[in-house]
Amino acid sequence: MEIKDRVKELRTAIGITQVKFAERIAISTSYISEVESGVKEINERVLRLIIAEFNVNEQWLRAGQGSMFNEDISAYISEAMGIFKTLDQRFQAGALKILEVIKDMNS
Repeated sequence: MEIKDRVKELRTAIGITQVKFAERIAISTSYISEVESGVKEINERVLRLIIAEFNVNEQWLRAGQGSMFNEDISAYISEAMGIFKTLDQRFQAGALKILEVIKDMNS
């Protein structure tokens, strides 16, 4: 698996679109699209932004070693994803909306 694949896997794991992902790290959506499709190599600045914004394990992002997230939140992410996957699709959409509201309240 290449870094482009891990970027997409990360984005999918946290359940956000390329648009939201790009907004969170203040880059263009087209850049993320081109990275995920292998058209562009990801640069160091964007790697650092992803690591900081999403609390990603640097070794996992760069080389696929270890867990996706730094240990302090990985248990929460795994638990949340496990619960999320058991929800009916219409409830998944509602759960994401609730998380967006909570995120906005936290900003």
